[in-house]
Amino acid sequence: MQRLRLRFSRGEGLSFLSHLDLVRLWERAFRRARVPLAYSQGFTPHPRISLAAPLPIGVTSEAELMDVWLTKWLPPNSFLALVRMQLPQGISLDEVWMLGLNIPSLQSQVRWAEYRVELETERGREEVEGTIRSLLSATELPWHHMRDTGPRHYDLRSLINDLWLVSCEDSKCVLGMRLRCDMSGSGRPEQVTAALGFSQRPKIIHRTKLIVGKGIV
Repeated sequence: MQRLRLRFSRGEGLSFLSHLDLVRLWERAFRRARVPLAYSQGFTPHPRISLAAPLPIGVTSEAELMDVWLTKWLPPNSFLALVRMQLPQGISLDEVWMLGLNIPSLQSQVRWAEYRVELETERGREEVEGTIRSLLSATELPWHHMRDTGPRHYDLRSLINDLWLVSCEDSKCVLGMRLRCDMSGSGRPEQVTAALGFSQRPKIIHRTKLIVGKGIV
């Protein structure tokens, strides 16, 4: 048995895939590549693959992580070459490395996600920077959003680790943000921009890093 960790990117062409469709895409690619996938036990065995954190629909990324279990040892470079040939445009497999079989699950290790968020606005740099400072200085930020089952109330501030202004010119602002992404909750970039007073939804949301445990990948 072998356990590999993959880092991959998702571009605009496939940004509207659901999480389930993304999993199915990878399953098809692995089967076509004829890599020796391990399967779960039970009446309906499934390939043993595990994604770090669901990527919201419409969000692109260069930092997605996935663990894959194989029944036979395969050099990571060989796995990389075989699978790359089976991927559609819009998905790229960027890196593969080996892991110990008994380390904790990938989902339990994810702590934070970093994003680059682009918005259209007439607000100037000083105004945006002031709003960011004000939000970061708050001890709590009561928030809610609607679900099918009704409103969900929570403290948005507790989901924000850091915010910063990347650029602000020509009616466009680019923000950086590090948001919680663990079993206790996940921050959503569009809610953070709304809390900052931006009336329009972001034009682009791009995930740039996943922070696992104490390290950054």
